[in-house]
Amino acid sequence: MKSFCLHLDYFNLQIAMSSITIIPIGVAEVDALCAISCSTFSQTFLAQNTAEDMEAYLTSSFSVEKLTQEITNPNSAFFFAKEYEQVIGYLKVNAGDAQTELKDLNAFEIERIYVDKAYLGKKIGQLLFEKAIELAKSKNATYVWLGVWEENHRALAFYEKNGFVPFDKHVFMLGNDAQTDIMMKLLL
Repeated sequence: MKSFCLHLDYFNLQIAMSSITIIPIGVAEVDALCAISCSTFSQTFLAQNTAEDMEAYLTSSFSVEKLTQEITNPNSAFFFAKEYEQVIGYLKVNAGDAQTELKDLNAFEIERIYVDKAYLGKKIGQLLFEKAIELAKSKNATYVWLGVWEENHRALAFYEKNGFVPFDKHVFMLGNDAQTDIMMKLLL
C-alpha cells in the first residue's frame, strides 16, 4: 500500500507541475513584472527590514522604467513562472557586461529567482533554477554565480543543495542599509 501511495504522490506532483510554464518576458509584460517583483521581494524581506528601506529599494529597482531598461538589454533575460495564466514567480539572468559585478565573459549570473509565498516549497524555484542552468550552458559559460543576503537562510540552503559554494562577499544596499551578500558559484 505504501508504494501505491508514493506512486499517487508522484502522479499528483506530475499533474501539478504540468500546469506550470516558464516563459520569456518581453516589454509588453513589464507591468506584470513590476507587480511580481515588488510583491515577492516584499514577501521575502519586509519582516527583516524597515519600511523606509524597502520602499526606497522597490522604487529604485522595480520601476517600469528600470525594468524596461533591463528587459531590453540583450545580455539579460527574464522569465515568468506561470500557473495557467497567473504569474507565480520569475527569473532574471545576466551574461557579459549585464552582470552586476563580475563581468566575466565565461560566467553567467542568476540575479533573481523569486516565487510568490503561496508557491514556496512546490518546486517552482527549482524549475526557474533549471531554466537558468540551461541558459548558462547554451552560452557555454564555465560557471554560474549569484549573490544571496547572508540572512536569507532559505535561499542559501537552496543554492547549496544545488551545488553552489561561497567564494566571496559583497555589500548590497537596501535603501540606506548596507547588507552583506554571500557570493556563490557553481562550476558547469
